[in-house]
Amino acid sequence: MKKSDDPRHQKRISIMQSLFSASFENKQFEKHSELSLIRKNLESIDKQIEESAPQFPIAKIAKLDAAILRLAVYELSVLKETPPKVIIDEAIELAKEFGSDTSPGFINGVLGTVYKKIYG
Repeated sequence: MKKSDDPRHQKRISIMQSLFSASFENKQFEKHSELSLIRKNLESIDKQIEESAPQFPIAKIAKLDAAILRLAVYELSVLKETPPKVIIDEAIELAKEFGSDTSPGFINGVLGTVYKKIYG
């Protein structure tokens, strides 16, 4: 079981919160280098999300869920430093901790589809 004080978990929370905040404000991502890389790859990331959840355009996805998905898809498709199952599990944990009751299932479904497209 994960500990909530795990530094990697805390870093993901911080990045997710910054992505969420940026969805309300048009600001630069200076706090984390990952944020600028996510922003640089945002078009590709959003396309992968929309292809994996065609009934939910990115604009219709809850902003918090979109932030979690953007971070996870970035880690799965661009960064590729962490095992995919760990990334998906972390995203689901963030959804449980911060999202709505339906967020974990939605995040799991989208990321499962992204995973299959990337890793076969």
